[in-house]
Amino acid sequence: MNPSPSAYSTRMDKFFLHVIFDMKLEHMLEKELEESKLWLSREREESTYKRDLTARIELLSWVLKNMNNPEIQICNILECRMKEIILKINQTHSIIQSDKLHSELRILNWILYQVCNR
Repeated sequence: MNPSPSAYSTRMDKFFLHVIFDMKLEHMLEKELEESKLWLSREREESTYKRDLTARIELLSWVLKNMNNPEIQICNILECRMKEIILKINQTHSIIQSDKLHSELRILNWILYQVCNR
């Protein structure tokens, strides 16, 4: 039994929309990565902002690399990493260390929203 032409067309439309969305998402994340690198190059003093930019660059690069692997479920990996950070935050007694972890968690939360909120 062959699917009707309209059912086939609908599946192809969904497929192409998914591919286009992935391309736009990847382009947007690459642009965020480039902008973060630009701002990092302009930042002269060691600061929380510079530390956050460095973390953002590392995390965006990591996500872009893993998005291209179809065997990896990036949303699940992001959620697991966020849970690990929350556990570390709950176990730390240092405000300075906690602040670094909160920054990383905030960045991952933004990435999770961009990547997994389709």
